[in-house]
Amino acid sequence: MMIEPMTPRGYDELLREFKYLKDVEKPHVNQEKQRAAELGDRSENAEYHAAKEKLRHIDKRLFYLNSMIEKAQIIDPSQLNHSRVHFGSTVTIISDGDDESIYSICGTLESEPENGLISVHSPLARAMLGKEEGNEFRVVLPNGKKEYEIESIRYIDIFTLKKNHRNEADFGYK
Repeated sequence: MMIEPMTPRGYDELLREFKYLKDVEKPHVNQEKQRAAELGDRSENAEYHAAKEKLRHIDKRLFYLNSMIEKAQIIDPSQLNHSRVHFGSTVTIISDGDDESIYSICGTLESEPENGLISVHSPLARAMLGKEEGNEFRVVLPNGKKEYEIESIRYIDIFTLKKNHRNEADFGYK
């Protein structure tokens, strides 16, 4: 079983979504399904079929979240020494064309690649892990092989960098 590193806050967010879906959303949709079933013929009952479909989506998501909970390895990056790149590091890299990029390495569910938050399992993150400032590395990306140099490594709380904060309204299937 592959472990899933995540921050303490990322784990709390994962549990929050799981509990909301299990304790709030699923019972609510079950009631919708029950009310629709009471209307009669289920074969042509659009509300009934919609509720069944919502329940399927909820169950799939619960199954996925549960597997992530079971594989979770909670790591507090604020407690780590960021003299080398590891989970939770924010890394400034320079490409062979002198383009500068900044990436923070985080868990799968915490990642927002469009905002520089990349999964620890991504090819770029895996290539950087264990490197120090000044180290060069190569990585094969979808658009070809690239060379980079690590300019700086520091710690920044990823939740201050996230742009997509989810809440209960985002968890549901309404």
